[in-house]
Amino acid sequence: QVQLVESGGGLVQAGDSLRLSCAASGRTFGSGSMGWFRQAPGKEREFVAAIRWSGNWIGYADSVKGRFTISRDSAKNTVYLQMNSLKPEDTAVYACAASRLSTATISTDYDYWGQGTQVTVSS
Repeated sequence: QVQLVESGGGLVQAGDSLRLSCAASGRTFGSGSMGWFRQAPGKEREFVAAIRWSGNWIGYADSVKGRFTISRDSAKNTVYLQMNSLKPEDTAVYACAASRLSTATISTDYDYWGQGTQVTVSS
């Protein structure tokens, strides 16, 4: 089992920044990947970013490229999502997830999920 706990969400204004954290415990996938997804009210869950635990692969959704940065601290088993230049359309519940696959960008590729943290961006 893998336990994932997100933190760092909140209410900010458009143009502000936030950094989300996802702490992983339990069994972790050394060759797998960690991802961030988001779900806004009335919308489907969408991929945001993912990173291989080794750090040699990173993927982003087009909607966040150039604004969001995913990173990981292997020693702390923690993955981060730095979100800059936030927009109202970034408002959603953000959840991190763990996959056995080394390059996972769709939700069905992920095996474990955190509870999520709310990010609200006001205009």
